[in-house]
This record gives sequence, C-alpha cells and structure tokens, in this order.
Amino acid sequence: MYFVLRLSLGVILLLQLSSCGYKPSAKYAREIIGTKISTSVVISSQDPENTVLIKDAVDSAIIGIFHASLSSRDRSDTHLNFSISKPTYTPLQYNDNGFVISYRATIMLKIQRQTKDMIKNYSELGTYDFAVVPNAVLTDQERFDAIRYSATKAISAFIARVSAEGSQQIGR
Repeated sequence: MYFVLRLSLGVILLLQLSSCGYKPSAKYAREIIGTKISTSVVISSQDPENTVLIKDAVDSAIIGIFHASLSSRDRSDTHLNFSISKPTYTPLQYNDNGFVISYRATIMLKIQRQTKDMIKNYSELGTYDFAVVPNAVLTDQERFDAIRYSATKAISAFIARVSAEGSQQIGR
C-alpha cells in the first residue's frame, strides 16, 4: 500500500513538473555552451599556484553542472578561456583586542567564450568569507581554500549568466 501511494505521488509530481514547462538551468546553459567543451586557464605570473585550483574548479563545474564532456579544442563546440585576478583579502571582523578574526577573499574571473561564430567576454566576481586564529598569518591551506571557494562562486555566477542567456534565446 505504501509503495503504491509513493508511486502515485511520484507520477503526479512528474506530470505537474512536465506540464508546467520546467527545465533545469543546466539545460539552458547547454543550449549556449554545447555538449563538448574545452577549457584553458591563463597562468598568472604573480600567483601561478592558483591556476591549478581554477582549472580543477572549472573542469569540475563543466562536468557536474553542464553535464558536458571535456574535449580537445579542435573538437569542442565551445572553448572557455579563464584568467584570474590576484586574490585580495579584506578583514571583515576584529576581536576585542583588535586582531582580525575573519577575512573575505575576492577574485575576479575573466572568461572568454569562443564558438565557431562568436567570441563573448564575461567578468565574474567570487568571494569567500572565512575565520582565522587571532594574530596569526594566513596559512597556505587557508589561502588555497579561499581561492578555490571564491573561484567556484565566480564560476557559478558565470553558469547562471549563461543559463539566463539560454533561457532568453529559447523564449524567443
């Protein structure tokens, strides 16, 4: 009885979602980006270690969110070229003794989307707030985590923008 009730509710929910025209945002983004994507990251001479973090975050987002495959540039529908600004760390909160206890890491990702027909540029800001031990120097691990998380937020903002472009094109 319980199984039949759950199955009936699942079918009703499925019919409701399919009848209202709901489509996940990744579907709209795939309309713009395609299913085969290549990526490259411009290596920053000031901060080359962060390039690897950005490349990993970009590739994970493409596979996880776009449900697309990474391919070579010559076989791709779209090529995404990323460059990162030097991260900045802004104090957010101080303790009673005047020591910083939390920071905000901020990065700017510049993204160039290339297809056979066009080139389009984007700039996305990513931030990440994190706590630190009072009167301590930022460790490499804290810095790398802050860059990775802020880059992931910037990539998510890019995906949202591309999804919005896709929904506008499909709606026309």
